Amino acid sequence: MNILKMMKNKSFALLALLHSAFLLSQNSYQVRSALNNINPNTENYDLTYQRLELELDPEIQKVAGKVTMHFVPNQETTSLYFDLADKLKVSRVSYHGQALEFAQLSSKELKITLPQTLKAGVQDSLSVEYSGAPDSRSRAFVTTRTPAGAPVLYTLSEPYGAREWFPTKQSMNDKIDRFDIKIITDAKYSVASNGRLVSENILPDGKKLTFWRTEYPTAAYLIALGISNYEKFYDSIGLQPAFPFVNYLYPHTAQNSSVLASIAWTKPAMVLFENHFGLYPFRKEKYGHMQFSERGTCMEHQTMSSMSSWELTTIAHELAHQWFGDKITCASWNDIWLNEGFATFGEHLVNEKLLMSPADFKAYLKNRISYITAYPGGSVYVADENLNNEGAIFSGRLSYAKGGFVVRMLKWVLGEDEFYRAIKNYLEDPDLAYSYAKTSDLAASLKKSTGQDFTEFFNDWIYGEGYPMYNISWNQVQSKFFLNVKQAQSHPSVSFFEMPLPVRVAGANGELVDLVLDNKMNDETFIRDIDFPIQSVTFNYDYQILEKNSVVKKDAQLQADATRIPQLKIYPNPAVSKISVSGISGWEFYQILNTEGKVLKSGKVSTDQPISVTELSPGLYFLNVNGQNFKFIKK
Repeated sequence: MNILKMMKNKSFALLALLHSAFLLSQNSYQVRSALNNINPNTENYDLTYQRLELELDPEIQKVAGKVTMHFVPNQETTSLYFDLADKLKVSRVSYHGQALEFAQLSSKELKITLPQTLKAGVQDSLSVEYSGAPDSRSRAFVTTRTPAGAPVLYTLSEPYGAREWFPTKQSMNDKIDRFDIKIITDAKYSVASNGRLVSENILPDGKKLTFWRTEYPTAAYLIALGISNYEKFYDSIGLQPAFPFVNYLYPHTAQNSSVLASIAWTKPAMVLFENHFGLYPFRKEKYGHMQFSERGTCMEHQTMSSMSSWELTTIAHELAHQWFGDKITCASWNDIWLNEGFATFGEHLVNEKLLMSPADFKAYLKNRISYITAYPGGSVYVADENLNNEGAIFSGRLSYAKGGFVVRMLKWVLGEDEFYRAIKNYLEDPDLAYSYAKTSDLAASLKKSTGQDFTEFFNDWIYGEGYPMYNISWNQVQSKFFLNVKQAQSHPSVSFFEMPLPVRVAGANGELVDLVLDNKMNDETFIRDIDFPIQSVTFNYDYQILEKNSVVKKDAQLQADATRIPQLKIYPNPAVSKISVSGISGWEFYQILNTEGKVLKSGKVSTDQPISVTELSPGLYFLNVNGQNFKFIKK
């Protein structure tokens, strides 16, 4: 979802205030908030298939029809619960031709009593007939008019709105494996939805039956409809072999050459994303757009995004969601950054590769940093107590902008090639693809791909709050370059941000050296060999990391201090089981790296406490102690 222009619902803040006035105890509220991710009453079955058979009129705020559900119990059960707003009235529940007892609960649940105990592991089915006027305040099911006055009906279910217009299971741990959508309307209307169009047929009474089908697992909130007097555009898109590109537009929009050019631009964006993220996840069906009228909002409905704006970065954002949000969906609304942060990174990518000059892209990143650091706190991870506040879930500053910059920093930490390899591996992980993921799942996938542990990184940047502020001093003594780094934090939740720091050293005669200094502790001094006179030192020169108000200055005193830095020695070299370091007082931080620059081991070393290297394979390694580098051989 893209909400950078306007929040999806102007009543978010009011609803949050009203809700806070009715909180019970903290414990009961946390339990209730957790239900927003997973409804425990629906945990006894896997929902494998749904078929919507509805008759809809975009001039009337009403839904009526039948939903058939196939499910597999995972334990013996005598009742089933589905998520359904009590404003919609169920008239019948049928089970193999038999009418079942049911109850509609104020908790927006439909409880169905089964005629006998169902066995675990055996697929079964039932159908629910219902009707009613979905609550317009939820904005999940909307009837309105286009700017030209034509009726339009559309749905927008993220995060909790699917139950507002059809019975389903919207827990964030069970995707619906297959979905059929059969909609009856007046013949003058067209219906847009997920998947591929199976058929459009005129019925004996003159009405139209439109049949869409998706055979990719889909989260309930990503199922969507658009109904209006659309004009339809059919094309192909993507790397060869291409696949269908389908757009349903309001007639007046279909005459807008600027909008049509923006839609056509989706093609190079798709190729860019397929090259960087892997093939489009739903190639057997389509990608496309259906226009809707939710002002200031666009939504990444699976295979067909709902669009109210045609800005290129918005198109890119919703397209990126097809990988991040649709193929892999956040397993809790706490982890919404896995959807929105990566989609925002998709905006970064098209800005860098397709839309902006290098100078403009740097200005864009600078602007993003200013926006993110406008306040000292705020966590990317959404706390449980905020799960009833959609404004907090969809925070433009945190879930979107900071989340996107966290992804950019992952790319900086790993390097471009390794980052994209790791992201493709994440998207192809058989436990995550077409399923759900949490931040911990991303961390585990990255570790599996790269060997690097990102626990501390996510603790600082996702679960913690704020950003670092650096005070950097430097000096040159003959061919030795000394750089000291001190760090303050904007928020007490993070004691220190461990980050590789980008430093650019420029010489008086045009020389240029870019350094990556792995900053693991405060007041850390780095020593590097620079064989030309240094004219300037620039920190965060391409806005690789989040930071604010950092200062870089030349410090003559650092020269005097630096000359007193002891010269260290390591022994034995070659080493069999351990390496000792002489010339240090107290404890110093060390890292062991392989020849590819990957950190294999780190910790603290003293004169009396050598470093164990027994776990290393024989070969050449690098040891960094307090900014001084050594080569050693492991036998």
